[in-house]
Amino acid sequence: MTTYPHVAIDGPVASGKTTVARAVAARIGSLYLDTGAMYRAAALLALRAGVDPSDEPGVLGAVHERPIAVESDPDAPLGFRVTCGGDDVTSALRAAAVDAAVAKVAALPGVRAEMVVRQRSLAATAPVVMAGRDIGTVVLPDAPVKIFLTAAADTRAARRAAELNAAGIAVTVADVRAALDERDRTDQGRAVAPLRAAPGATVIDATELSPEDVVDLIVRLVRERMGP
Repeated sequence: MTTYPHVAIDGPVASGKTTVARAVAARIGSLYLDTGAMYRAAALLALRAGVDPSDEPGVLGAVHERPIAVESDPDAPLGFRVTCGGDDVTSALRAAAVDAAVAKVAALPGVRAEMVVRQRSLAATAPVVMAGRDIGTVVLPDAPVKIFLTAAADTRAARRAAELNAAGIAVTVADVRAALDERDRTDQGRAVAPLRAAPGATVIDATELSPEDVVDLIVRLVRERMGP
């Protein structure tokens, strides 16, 4: 059961969840967590251990050997840092190899169960704005504010390509669009916690909206449901 007035933000890859969730958390004074970073960390550990991303026992073994932790850090680019066995791996989470492996890792039932326990543990300590793909449906189903943030695929691809190119990773919009389409199919079709809007969630299409517009909409909803 939810103890704190949490905000759950779900949606497909590159829909703007990370940017929006972090800004909402800052506006309402809550902790912020993008749970996708935890799955990326698990994928990174699997790759470093030479484990196939679809090998559930192998991935879990790598995760247990170097436990994943999330530490709030307002000065960090993401607003938090991710460590594995005490080592900061935040800067390695957006590597192309991790991009290619994370969907397979995130589809493993045992890995998802492990991450959900850790995410709920964090949410049990304080109000949190949590972004991911199963927050409103699985992790925090009792959250008073549940958002499903989406946008047109071409818009998402253009935004992600711009982010990657700005980070020094040369990609084309067409290549990014193909990768997003494959990730969407995997996320929506997986047997455990498939991507979908949670019951009672407010669906926001951000195709024509700026991040600031989306943040304003969500903060307004938070204040309507939970007070100033």
